[in-house]
Amino acid sequence: MSKTLRINFELDEADNPPLYDELMRFTKGAKRANRLRTLAYAGLMSQMGANPAKASSELEPQATSADPTHAAATLELFGPAL
Repeated sequence: MSKTLRINFELDEADNPPLYDELMRFTKGAKRANRLRTLAYAGLMSQMGANPAKASSELEPQATSADPTHAAATLELFGPAL
């Protein structure tokens, strides 16, 4: 049995206008979900320095100074960690 991660979220246009506009191009939920999946994968590859050989288990969070504004926005958008 394969593992599945199900995510249900809302995105307001004011939160991220370019992402909102990109996803609104698709009229069906499945097509939007697939586009979001593609964008997320491209973003992950970009963060990894476009080195797909690096396994996901080797990914480490990047050390950054925590910006309370971004932390609050992330918490508001995605909710608390489970």
